[in-house]
Amino acid sequence: MEFFRFKRDIPFMTYARSTTVVSLITFLFAIFFLVTRGLNFGVEFTGGTVIEVHYQQAVEPGRVQDSLAKAGLLDSSVQNFGTSADLIIRMPLREGVSSAQLSEKVLSALRTEQPQVELRRVEFIGPQVGKELVTDGSIALALVCAGIMAYLAFRFEWRFAVAAIIANLHDVVIILGFFAFFQWEFSLTVLAAVLSVLGYSVNESVVVFDRIRENFRKYKKASVAEIINNAITATMSRTIITHGCTEMVVLSMLLFGGETLHYFALALTIGIVFGIYSSVLVSSPIVLWLGATRANFIKTDTPAQAADAKP
Repeated sequence: MEFFRFKRDIPFMTYARSTTVVSLITFLFAIFFLVTRGLNFGVEFTGGTVIEVHYQQAVEPGRVQDSLAKAGLLDSSVQNFGTSADLIIRMPLREGVSSAQLSEKVLSALRTEQPQVELRRVEFIGPQVGKELVTDGSIALALVCAGIMAYLAFRFEWRFAVAAIIANLHDVVIILGFFAFFQWEFSLTVLAAVLSVLGYSVNESVVVFDRIRENFRKYKKASVAEIINNAITATMSRTIITHGCTEMVVLSMLLFGGETLHYFALALTIGIVFGIYSSVLVSSPIVLWLGATRANFIKTDTPAQAADAKP
């Protein structure tokens, strides 16, 4: 079913050089901000204390954070957890202060305005655990990239694998660049979103690559650029419908999901937009420039088959 029909192929490859330059500049800016500013890691990575509290009625996280700031607890992160009456408070490591002492100080600060607040749980995350999470997250990201390359090289051809992994790394680095530039908190949920974007982006690339392979078999006289343009144009209807519906769901989480899902949904929103862009205007031009031809996909007839084909 196609809701959007294009009568002519859109000449995407005509603009390949321009879009690649834009992508390269954006990519370099993202790396620059990652190097100069770095990521604002959450408590899960840096270590600290996680405190869960419960109120008798709904409460605004900003109001609670102001109460903690008045008590001298600055660097706190307050988010709703589950319901509007439950809050998660994340506090960074403090020298000479145990998690028990910190939780008591937090609770006393909150009870000055709301005496009925309840302490549900206190968890301490040591710096060693945070370092292990950073290491494990990096390993997970590397394994996902290696798996994607192996899959695409097996299913298509090495040129497609190289193009797809460059496009996927382009998406990941740009997401991280946004988080570094705006100093948004980078937590485990954001890492999960980044890994999700990798899978989501490669799915779009596989759809385009599969149509390119079909076109190599179908159009024998067309140039490689024309084959790629036709493949992208033919999948545009699916791309608009699929990604449009997905983006609506993610934007709903971003706008109405609360603080807990905010950065998760934000990472997905950025990743989906750049995932579409990279699948069309990053990976496809790379396939073209790496020299993919019809001969890479169509096996040459053997002498016996050629003899059988003669009248």
